[in-house]
Amino acid sequence: MNRSILWLLFISNLLGTLYGYYWYQDQLIETFNTHPLWQIIFVPDSPTASLFFTIAILFLLFPPRSKAWQVIRKVIEGLAVVTSVKYGIWAITMIVAGAALGDDLVWQHYMLMTSHLAMAVEALIYVPFFTCGLGALLIALGWTWLNDTVDYTYGIFPYLSNRLTAHLATVRNFTFTLTFVSFVMGWITMRMSHQTRNR
Repeated sequence: MNRSILWLLFISNLLGTLYGYYWYQDQLIETFNTHPLWQIIFVPDSPTASLFFTIAILFLLFPPRSKAWQVIRKVIEGLAVVTSVKYGIWAITMIVAGAALGDDLVWQHYMLMTSHLAMAVEALIYVPFFTCGLGALLIALGWTWLNDTVDYTYGIFPYLSNRLTAHLATVRNFTFTLTFVSFVMGWITMRMSHQTRNR
């Protein structure tokens, strides 16, 4: 909770978020041109997860005082935990699965695996310092399942290699399952941190 560490996390995650949206630019443009406008928000999965975590860190730096902002804070924190863990693990799994099926790995893949691992780890590290409870995590679970549903109903899931696309049903099932697993991981970490504080 050292403020220097928090500012470092805030800045690094903000930069990563901006880069993530840039990474999605082609799919965002394609979706804008070929899909209803409302689907745009469901396209950039990892950058939006990183955005939630960035805002959650900002709330640690500047805790809100009003009741309304405290509720918003809890929801953002819940979204930060579930989505960061989910998309952090998801991206790594897809890259490794693609490589196992014969995809060539380039330096960008290693960069993505490192950054997405950091997303998942930092979210779980900061659960004890967040104010979110089970309710906020359930809201995040619902939102993320909605995102999964839109992705695989309307075909706006993150671009996959041809080898992975051949196994789309498996990818879809894994994605929905991972959302629930990420919720459970966040809830267990939260419960463990609360029990530790109450000893």
